Amino acid sequence: MYDQPRPNPGTPAMTFDQMLERVRYEGAYPTRERAEEAVRTVLAALGRQLTGDERVDLAQCLPVEAALTLTAQIPDTEHLTAWNFIKDMATRTNTTPATARWDTGAVLAVITRLAGPDLLNRILRQLSDGYALLFGQAELHQPQMRAAAA
Repeated sequence: MYDQPRPNPGTPAMTFDQMLERVRYEGAYPTRERAEEAVRTVLAALGRQLTGDERVDLAQCLPVEAALTLTAQIPDTEHLTAWNFIKDMATRTNTTPATARWDTGAVLAVITRLAGPDLLNRILRQLSDGYALLFGQAELHQPQMRAAAA
């Protein structure tokens, strides 16, 4: 099977400064610097979880500075659950899980808009259960088919 050529990426939907202002608004951060810290922390953590086309396609949707933060990370061999993702961020940043969850929600709300629904669905299929809630989406599960009793 041959790889399908990707369309040439256009310019990202917003600049890095616009992204920071949007995250600052979403997270109610007092300063632009605090918003930038949240963006870099969350994108680095997400970069350790995403691989393949989803990682590349998300990077193309982001402003260059944000894309570099995402792609500078070496993906972990172990996929974290959403809760462990939050705990790992809290440990790495020496904050509480509540702060890490707040930062994640503020940043991923903006990422959700930049990625669009199709890419977001692909990203969520790659990640473990629970990430949809971090992206502000409903966590829907497919019904499990039970074997009929004989």
